[in-house]
Order: sequence, then structure tokens, then C-alpha cells
Amino acid sequence: MSSPIAAPPIVRHAELSDADALVELRALMLTEMGMPVGGAHAPWRAAARSWYAEHLIRPEEFAAFVVDDPEAGVVSSAVGTCDRHTPGPTNLSGLHGHVSNVSTRPEFRHRGYARACLTALLDWFATSTEARVINLNATGQGIGLYQSLGFDVPRHPALQLRL
Repeated sequence: MSSPIAAPPIVRHAELSDADALVELRALMLTEMGMPVGGAHAPWRAAARSWYAEHLIRPEEFAAFVVDDPEAGVVSSAVGTCDRHTPGPTNLSGLHGHVSNVSTRPEFRHRGYARACLTALLDWFATSTEARVINLNATGQGIGLYQSLGFDVPRHPALQLRL
């Protein structure tokens, strides 16, 4: 007897009411990256909540996709923003995409939720924006997922200076 095949996750656009859940998933991701995030009242959380609230109403430059669990609420997310850069020969709009906050609560991992959210986000970039270059910063846990969806090391590696 074969085991039942799990239904694919239902992914939806995040809404304004999801801002708190997006902050919590961001805190989880940052914690797992080794960054101290502080408690529930850490100042960055209110700033992030406001940022999400401002951006969730700008569908031409921002999208977040989530998976809900009937009992636990939002359990996985992928977030994307569009940034304007100087136009060039292969990018007349100058628009670049950036993926962030691909995060799933630990007890809901290995069910395809992050892949489903990220796939929906990449579809949004392809069909709803002019961005044709999509960047992200990968963690060791996520790099396999990103590579399986076509992400690769850029021709010109990014450098960073912290002031």
C-alpha cells in the first residue's frame, strides 16, 4: 500500500494583516543566521512591521508570498523587492529584483513550502515587473533550493562595506 501524496501547499499573496507574521519569520531567519534579534519588543520589529505595511500596498515594486497552516497561521514566506538602477544595454528599465526572507518555521520544513513561496515570487517578478536580474543572499541551508531554481554565482561578485 502506498502512502498518500501530500497536497501541494496553497500559496497566497501576503496582505497587510500578515505584517506581524512576516516580522516573526524574518526574526527566525536572522536568528538562524547567527544574528541576535532581541525580544518581542526589540525596536527593529516595530520598524520592520511599519516597513512591511508601507510596502505591502505597493504591488508594482514589492511582493510577499506566504503559506498558511489552518491552525498555526503563516508558516512560510518569500519576499521580493524591485530596485531601480541605471539602465544598461541588457536592462533598459534598470529594474533589478531582490529576494529576501525565504523562511519557514522549523516544524513545517521539508514540505515544499519555501519552494512554493519562492516559485510564486519568481513568477511575480517574471509576469508583473520588468526585473530580469534577480539577486539574493543565500545561506548554507537555502543554497540548494536557489540553485535548483536557476540561481548561480554572479559574473561580478558583490562586495560590501559596513559603515
